[in-house]
Amino acid sequence: MRRTQDPLRTLVLTVALISVSFAAWAQTAPGTPAAKPADVATPDAIIDAVYASISGPAGQPRDWARFGSLLIPGARLIPSARRTPGTTTPVVWSAAEYIAAAGPGLERQGFFERETHRTTEAFGAVLHAFSTYDSKRTPDGEPFARGINSFQLYSDGTRWWIVTIFWDAETADKPIPAKYLSR
Repeated sequence: MRRTQDPLRTLVLTVALISVSFAAWAQTAPGTPAAKPADVATPDAIIDAVYASISGPAGQPRDWARFGSLLIPGARLIPSARRTPGTTTPVVWSAAEYIAAAGPGLERQGFFERETHRTTEAFGAVLHAFSTYDSKRTPDGEPFARGINSFQLYSDGTRWWIVTIFWDAETADKPIPAKYLSR
């Protein structure tokens, strides 16, 4: 009986050690800027911080350090690119690739994105949010785009992390369903 318990005990201890190690590594991963505690305290706070960090007037640098502090190491940003009418293809970016690809345009043209509606589902440490957005060139301007950001969040027990943001823009032939619009 002793031999059967030892491998089981070893397995349980190994899994516990790996879990604790991962949480510690994620909080102190090299190259990850320190997050403002208020930005990562709740799912609402971290999603609001994403929108705030990528938004700003033309000519103003974005707060890429703040943006990076919200993302778990290895996080992915995935726009659905429209290559031909009626089709989309996901483009998978790291944070650095997103900043290099999208950052100059956001800063050159002015970009203000805000959440207009959200639905969430959660289980344990995982939360999924469908965040309907609109995009404007100025805070009071008319939206030039709308769509849905699909956020996958992870809580390590001390803070929330963005794991993935996957988004798709509304088009004339692909309107946002009413259930994802403000009521």
